[in-house]
Amino acid sequence: MKPPRPLSPPSAATPAVHQAAALLLGYPDRHWPARLTLVRDALGEVTGPGTAPLLRFCAAVRDIPVLDLAARYVVTFDRSRRRTLHLTYYTDGDTRRRGGSLAEWKARYRAHGWAPPEDELPDYLPLALEFAARCPAPGTRLLSEHRPAIELLRMALADHDSPYAEVLRAVCDTLPGASPADRATALALARGGPPAEAVGLAPFAAAPERAGHLPGGTGR
Repeated sequence: MKPPRPLSPPSAATPAVHQAAALLLGYPDRHWPARLTLVRDALGEVTGPGTAPLLRFCAAVRDIPVLDLAARYVVTFDRSRRRTLHLTYYTDGDTRRRGGSLAEWKARYRAHGWAPPEDELPDYLPLALEFAARCPAPGTRLLSEHRPAIELLRMALADHDSPYAEVLRAVCDTLPGASPADRATALALARGGPPAEAVGLAPFAAAPERAGHLPGGTGR
């Protein structure tokens, strides 16, 4: 196996963008107004890739009541497999290899002295972003390795006309290289040679969404 290609040094603002994105992608609970204010104030003190999309998101949701935003959050992330926040679903679908992928995520965290909470899967994007904020080099590498999945989520959110697409845009702006040209390219990169039993990837290739999808993740 070839050694991983070194990444360019991240912008000084990148950890702040990753931490802000992690907070903004969390479920909007009763602490949401304070969280949003904290993020807006922090971003006002930094400049760099990803800050502008996050500020656009903050402006877009600022006047939405918390209960309304929470309802939108559930519809956006919990009721469509195409918009789940659990990244291995985009690469492994409902397959046996997903368990191995999740174990690899845990091992990566532990190798850098970081223990994710036991009540959340390690591929949960806000968790990965928090790891990247605390451990920038290995965290940015982990996000970069799963960029196709992040891009698929970004595209699905844009198709859904969700303001959360701006948060995903911010994350992508912090990663090296260009975004895939379209969903087909991103899907091919995410699959990386899908296993024969891959049965959970079809929703990402389909153009229209179908009603009745099971939730792809807890999102909370």
